[in-house]
Amino acid sequence: MLHIYCHSKKILIAVGFIISALLLANCTNSREGKISTDDVKGAQNLIGIEFSDQEIDTLVSYLEENRNGYDTMRLFKLDYGVAPALYFDPRPDNFAHKVRANASDYKLPVSVSLPETDEEIAFLTVAQLSHLIKNRKITSTKLTQIYIGRIKKFNDTLQAAVTLTEELAMLQAKKADEEITNGNYRGPLHGIPYGIKDLFSVPGYKTTWGATPYKDQQFEETAAIVQKLEDAGAVLVAKLTSGALARGDVWFGGKTKNPWDLKQGASGSSAGSASATAAGLVAFSIGTETLGSIISPSTRCGVTGLRPSFGSISRAGGMSLSWSMDKAGPICRSAQDCAIVYNIIKGKTGSVEKDRSVIDYPFAFNPPADLSGYKIGYFKHLFDKDTSKVGANNASSLETLKSLGAELVEVTMPDSIPFDVFDIILRAEAGAFFDDLVLEHKDRSMVEQDKGSRSNSLRQSRFITAVEYLQANRHRKILIEKFNQIIKSYDFIVSPTFGRNQSLTTNLTGHPAISIPNGFDKLAHPTSVTLIGNLYDEAPLLEAAYIIQQATDFDEKHPPYFLNKK
Repeated sequence: MLHIYCHSKKILIAVGFIISALLLANCTNSREGKISTDDVKGAQNLIGIEFSDQEIDTLVSYLEENRNGYDTMRLFKLDYGVAPALYFDPRPDNFAHKVRANASDYKLPVSVSLPETDEEIAFLTVAQLSHLIKNRKITSTKLTQIYIGRIKKFNDTLQAAVTLTEELAMLQAKKADEEITNGNYRGPLHGIPYGIKDLFSVPGYKTTWGATPYKDQQFEETAAIVQKLEDAGAVLVAKLTSGALARGDVWFGGKTKNPWDLKQGASGSSAGSASATAAGLVAFSIGTETLGSIISPSTRCGVTGLRPSFGSISRAGGMSLSWSMDKAGPICRSAQDCAIVYNIIKGKTGSVEKDRSVIDYPFAFNPPADLSGYKIGYFKHLFDKDTSKVGANNASSLETLKSLGAELVEVTMPDSIPFDVFDIILRAEAGAFFDDLVLEHKDRSMVEQDKGSRSNSLRQSRFITAVEYLQANRHRKILIEKFNQIIKSYDFIVSPTFGRNQSLTTNLTGHPAISIPNGFDKLAHPTSVTLIGNLYDEAPLLEAAYIIQQATDFDEKHPPYFLNKK
């Protein structure tokens, strides 16, 4: 499923997988630029393979030639925007996109009263705020001032924002007000303040990637997703924290907090996006996910997070962690809001799309009265094995689905898959993107340096072999086909959010997912349940989540400290 375009000479090296280990071998000959047979024997232990002494003798000169090639290649610097000539396509064999209605009904409210307090206004949904702005019950300028004021008031507590884009925000808000006054209303995001994870570039502002080596970095490029939101009239009020290089909730300025429990981190790595949305510092936010970074912090902070299909949203102008796994998506206070935002940010960006993974399929949001018309599977075995504190909440969610007309059909996760190997795909691709960081030892300046840190992950990536990376992607292809056979008969599948291998599987296969709040655990921390959809078919997920949220009130719960604090 990887389409590989490269000169044939690059794939003739049958034993090139040993080189990454040799580069760090500690021996006298290596320090002098020579590779010895002992180097090769030591490297074999790292990768679980063994050659005879005679075979090793024949390898040495070839390996030295390869290393000279590496040294030469490193003299040519690569811009961060250059992706490898490897394009991941998650679509299984004979893929057929499910055709849906071509017009949306977002169920926008027909009447919304302006709340008396700024605190109440700050926690309204995008759908509610859009009604107020469109009908000129509040100006974008006033709304933007409310959110900027809340960021200034609470950011020391939450550590959710890296940069306040106040000057830009006020200019955009003023423009929105002028356009709306003159009858030029662009749609439900017009004049709505939002924040974006600080992996995306915005001219005039730093793009720190959450890490010390890049804390002063700035690009004069407007990320594709920022441009789409600007074109829709949205107002950017802040660049929100990312765990260092998209890992965890610790960044160079501290640890982003969960608004429900300030002693707990917000989870990662879209920590700032989830935390700020939950605490009413923005109306909505944009996060990214490679392996759980939208779903996990959305769950932790009690908000609704949509991880769209791989390739449905452009990542141009953003940091890459894994070219074949990264996705961007909305984090909101409701599924309805996620649908509104997703419709704006999906698809290609104009006539020139820099992200070649983008696939542009139509989207329409038309939630029916109940769930009876959907074909719904559920991972019963994962629910049965879920012995965590959220078990009762998950059981309640399944009962809610049934009460809304859902007929749940038991399905199981793919088996006979080497799940333990797949993490090397992410780590190898991250190692390539941050090649200079490690070679120049700038990774040593990052805040976290333990075994689970991003800095350590990048260092060990030098020992991942090209052969094993490609083998893992071949197994990934099998996983794609197996998972498609499971999900293609359903509109969506219901799963425990943290069910075993569910997140790993669906991030590898590129399938969309949405996490929706479904209660609180014994420590009063939010929990969630997750719906998983077919590729490029986000509508059923969003519609079902909307129906569920209309029947429950968990999406309307807000952290008391930030709702009532004067």
